[in-house]
Amino acid sequence: MPQTVITIATRGQGLYEFTGEAADFVRSCAVSEGLLTVFVRHTSASLIIQENADPDVRRDLREFFRRLVPPASDPSMGWIIHSEEGPDDMPAHIKAALTQVSLGVPVIDGRLALGTWQGIYLFEHRDRPHRREIVLHLGS
Repeated sequence: MPQTVITIATRGQGLYEFTGEAADFVRSCAVSEGLLTVFVRHTSASLIIQENADPDVRRDLREFFRRLVPPASDPSMGWIIHSEEGPDDMPAHIKAALTQVSLGVPVIDGRLALGTWQGIYLFEHRDRPHRREIVLHLGS
């Protein structure tokens, strides 16, 4: 079964679309029907399928998660013990736990069965840049 690893360089917190890379991988496999499994190999980043037309959606999602889980330096987060890697680390783990580290996308007629406005995103939860590895696996 075909699989590959792609790397996404992030610039800090935010959503990084990689629908094109996933679609290219599926096309290269020449499989007409199957399931693309997408897996991020990190504990402080996650994956989501989200609207890719209006950038305000991505901004609003980032703001929602910032309000839901503020940095460990925020007074409301005084209960956090894990802080060796900085004030954004434990909140990043919490955000990743609330979202997903793997996704399944059906493949129909050799193409991802995403809706018109759907895109596949890496959701970076750390402040500083990272290189994130994502495994793409196509099963039939």
